[in-house]
Amino acid sequence: MEDLCEMKDVSSTAHPVFHVEVCLRPSSTVRASVIRERVHEHLYNCKHAYGDFSQTEFENSFLAEHVKSISLVDTDLTKNGRKTIDLQNATLQYHIFQLQEEGHGVEELEEEDLAAASHWILPSKEFDGLWDSLVFDDDIKSKLLNYATTTLLFSDRKVDANVISWNKVVLLHGPPGTGKTSLCRALAQKLSIRLSDRYSYGQLIEINSHSLFSKWFSESGKLVMKMFQKIHELLDDKDALVFVLIDEVESLTAARKSAMSGSEPSDAIRVVNALLTQLDQIKRAENVMILTTSNLTGAIDLAFVDRADIKQYIGLPSPAAIFKIFYSCIQELIRVGIISPVHQLVDLKSLEVMKFIENDATKLSINLWEIAR
Repeated sequence: MEDLCEMKDVSSTAHPVFHVEVCLRPSSTVRASVIRERVHEHLYNCKHAYGDFSQTEFENSFLAEHVKSISLVDTDLTKNGRKTIDLQNATLQYHIFQLQEEGHGVEELEEEDLAAASHWILPSKEFDGLWDSLVFDDDIKSKLLNYATTTLLFSDRKVDANVISWNKVVLLHGPPGTGKTSLCRALAQKLSIRLSDRYSYGQLIEINSHSLFSKWFSESGKLVMKMFQKIHELLDDKDALVFVLIDEVESLTAARKSAMSGSEPSDAIRVVNALLTQLDQIKRAENVMILTTSNLTGAIDLAFVDRADIKQYIGLPSPAAIFKIFYSCIQELIRVGIISPVHQLVDLKSLEVMKFIENDATKLSINLWEIAR
């Protein structure tokens, strides 16, 4: 499936904006404006950066006391590749936040054994680093981030939906195990950080599609209404950015197809119709985004597909992506001291520059490349 819209890559403009994420320590109560000023001074003294970087140790006593990490992020999400960044003259946008230490909660439906949804307050410690750990061949992360930022900007600026129509719905589809659900969670985490100046915090509601069907006839539609009533309550807080994640959405559409063919009771049609109606209602809120995933492309109902602004296929990783995944895993094991290779690993870009010529410095990396292929 092709995307309904193609977002322009803002990082390719003449004066790109570089994003700096500043994670505060849980005990810090300093105003964001003070943190921003101190971090800006720190980066000015650093002078230059080459691509993404993250600092967790600081000589400055103020930063050491209040700041957990300073990260220059997403500089490599464009096709232009990494370039040296002049931190003294570059346009830097600061995103200051604190991670929520609590884990996820569970929303249960009455008289049902299954949990209806999982609930996180964002940005969550549970998803810290998830965005950076995901590796894809195409510029999928950049496209989704640009789309999500733009659609929330449209809502915030009250763009007339009768002139420019958008549904705030993203559909990721592809084989199981390719990172669709993780990407949705990471996108919600990233946006809650990226838009921290606009929204005080984020909320992620991950709906268990299977729990929407009651074992009692005609009760499923009521369960959907009860669950979305809770979501409407969350949306009433305009300082919160709410993400609704529906995983394996094909389980809903497949049930409706079966019902229409006569092999399932009409209650299945009621629950799916109720779900689509509720999605149409909550998309009117300015502070909501709907994220969905599917493992079976052919089973997705057309009525739902029509509501998706972006339909993105997430396929199996290429050898280059597999190499990057292995490389990052090995680097993490080296960082914590579990393994200690004889020679330092070389990344894929360096191997390409050296034309994959084997020597003492590249031997281990070439072996890893052969495994990835």
